[in-house]
Amino acid sequence: MDALKKYAEFDGRATRAEFWYFVLFDILIAIGVAIVATVIGFRSLSTIYTLAVLIPRIAISIRRLHDIGKSGWMILVGLIPVVGAIWLIILYAKDTTTEPNLNAPQAQ
Repeated sequence: MDALKKYAEFDGRATRAEFWYFVLFDILIAIGVAIVATVIGFRSLSTIYTLAVLIPRIAISIRRLHDIGKSGWMILVGLIPVVGAIWLIILYAKDTTTEPNLNAPQAQ
């Protein structure tokens, strides 16, 4: 998975497919970890998994926002209860823009 190769890379772009495949596999793995944690009685396992993938989640979200021409700071919209999460899902679902992202850091 390309997203884990770019573990803490916050600049660049992430295509819509790359982002949504990461989300899909992340959810599936989280469900699996939760089931295993419940079976073995170690509920902290889910917390450990969540913390382990926190930085890749943020990184791919920021790269996805860059891909649609938005600033990575737009991820903070998600802090607004209910409306913020819905707005981010709409942004993540938008198609890629071809023009350069003026909000993203430029490579020298």
